[in-house]
Amino acid sequence: MPYAEKTSVLLIAPVMDALYENLINAYNVCKLYEESDAVGFLNATGHQFRAIITRGDTGVKTEILEKLPSLGLIAVFGVGTDAIDLTYTRQHDIAVTITSDILTSDVADMAMGLMLSGARKLCQGDRFVRSRAWESEAPPLGSQVSGKRLGIVGMGNIGQAIARRALAFDMQISYNSRTEKEALPYTWQANLLSLAQDSDFLVIAASGGAHTKNLINSDVIAAMPAHAWLINIARGSMVDEPVLIDALRSNKIAGAALDVFANEPYVSDAWLALDNVVLQPHVGSATHETRQKMSESVIANVDAFFTGKTLPGQLKGPL
Repeated sequence: MPYAEKTSVLLIAPVMDALYENLINAYNVCKLYEESDAVGFLNATGHQFRAIITRGDTGVKTEILEKLPSLGLIAVFGVGTDAIDLTYTRQHDIAVTITSDILTSDVADMAMGLMLSGARKLCQGDRFVRSRAWESEAPPLGSQVSGKRLGIVGMGNIGQAIARRALAFDMQISYNSRTEKEALPYTWQANLLSLAQDSDFLVIAASGGAHTKNLINSDVIAAMPAHAWLINIARGSMVDEPVLIDALRSNKIAGAALDVFANEPYVSDAWLALDNVVLQPHVGSATHETRQKMSESVIANVDAFFTGKTLPGQLKGPL
């Protein structure tokens, strides 16, 4: 324990056991999500918390932040900050840290896995064998991935990692981002509709938030070729789900492979009824190795804050 007396930190949502055990070894951890009267609890004790820990998919509501007058740190288990009011944190000098440069490889791997699973019908093939249908009929044909046109929406760390993997598949890579990244050997498309029109696979890898809500809308989906697949490993809020579901029902596009949804973990029955989708429970970073490194990153950021050191994962700008 680094301190003579444990400092109190507030845990907004459950985290993996290894992280929790490390936290309670050094700090007095209070679980807000277990409080039956969270408002009353914060009214009585909110002043004592200088740091909170939350997950990227949970964030923290601004009304909670307003009850923490001493708060100086929000340590995020993940890289998503779309569920945190960053304008509020800047105005109140609250540092936000993320587990940066840790989950990039796993999420990029998931994007490629979803692409292959969807186009090559891997999930259907598994069910085909298990049902013994193979004994009486031929399996359905899939679509080739190698050599196809890949469009990436967002060319941050994860987008670039996806592009590097796609090069091994001889894919033709284009991307859309706020500005062109001239050092990269890929084609920049300033217009998202043009990117969608020219892509056999459209992968969403941009940051979530109000500025990207329903970024993939009816116009974008209408621009996609009928044989195209939409892959989302970013945030569910970035896709207009009813529009996408309608497009999949009517075969306006070939399919979608999704690791994220608008209202997680509550997934619409409409998704479950479709046979041209691959659905995953937001597990892009869910490997033993990456989650352990993410836990270590959270601890490092919290320890650095309370010892007055530079925060290794401090958020400095858009991802």
